Amino acid sequence: MRPIAVGLMFAAAALIAQAATPRTPSPAGAEVYFQSPADGATVKSPVTVRFGLKGMGVAPAGIKFDDTGHHHLLIDTEVPANLDLPLPANDKVVHFGKGQTETTIELPPGKHTLQLVLGDMLHIPHDPPVISKRITITVEP
Repeated sequence: MRPIAVGLMFAAAALIAQAATPRTPSPAGAEVYFQSPADGATVKSPVTVRFGLKGMGVAPAGIKFDDTGHHHLLIDTEVPANLDLPLPANDKVVHFGKGQTETTIELPPGKHTLQLVLGDMLHIPHDPPVISKRITITVEP
């Protein structure tokens, strides 16, 4: 078999295994929220963002403990439609896989939306998903 075909087979097998991974359950009443900034706040960049979590604990990515997860910060974007897959990692979806509970981000002047999604050890949202209210902040020039 050609090396390219073998590589494609491995990639397809990985995607099938990933799609077959069941979502990690979240406990009833679990909540993720922003400690700061407040919804509607006017701030200057860089912005310090503090994450809050109720009813669950924080664990780094790759570490499996019941009722835990790690934060993902969505900046000016929507929650992905398919929550059965790992959250993407890009400039709009920032992963905090070391278990961080705050960050400082640079944002250009203007209105911005922020939202938190808790992910399991594989960056997959829990079932049911633990997602914060979406907040809007204004960054002053």
